[in-house]
Amino acid sequence: MLDLTGKVAVVTGASRGIGRNVATLLASRGAHVVAAARGENAAATVAEIHAAGRRGEVGTLEVTDAASIGALMSGVLERHGRIDILVNNAGIARDQLMLRMKREDWDQVMATNLTSAFACVQAVLKPMLKQRAGRIVSISSVVGQTGNAGQANYAASKAGLIGFSKALARELASRNITVNVVAPGLIETDMTKAITDKAQGEWAAQIPLGRLGTTADVAAAVCFLASDEASYITGQVLAVNGGMYM
Repeated sequence: MLDLTGKVAVVTGASRGIGRNVATLLASRGAHVVAAARGENAAATVAEIHAAGRRGEVGTLEVTDAASIGALMSGVLERHGRIDILVNNAGIARDQLMLRMKREDWDQVMATNLTSAFACVQAVLKPMLKQRAGRIVSISSVVGQTGNAGQANYAASKAGLIGFSKALARELASRNITVNVVAPGLIETDMTKAITDKAQGEWAAQIPLGRLGTTADVAAAVCFLASDEASYITGQVLAVNGGMYM
């Protein structure tokens, strides 16, 4: 089993879905997890971590506010003296055909999905460089690799995370900091659960493995890339999509 004992991990967008599962899995492997989200939205995630006898805390974070990011990371460093793992998971979608897409919808998606990763990385970089060790994992999407009609803003932000991570991986490799991406495909979430069984079946038929993915599938990939077992892996995109894009 992957052992993250003694590591301090910050997970953005940790209140639900993929982020919540990532946070609880990292904690189950021994990491002290800062589950970051707006207000106290990650309280349920941390309660689940504590119920399992593991270590975690709520991190209040508005990912589009640089001051909020700085305050969160500074607080973590003051309390724990280090940040070993950063998972950039926070994200939104504002889907619309390009002809009808509002500039506000473009700006919000880019700010939340891509610019926030830039700001979070900058905030953790000095301590990681000082430690000469770190793991940075960003959650992209199969849409960032294939594109999708009506999601020009979302696809651009998720593709941007891939290029951003590859550039960072080259910059930081000499300091033993790895930077990787997990690109989920169609994952069972609160949104997809609300879709009819027939529609889910039609989607699953497009996936070679014959099913939608789960948040646990994605979390397992993140946990691996955050571990010492992945120390020789950097600048990579790990596709968790059941084979829907190869």
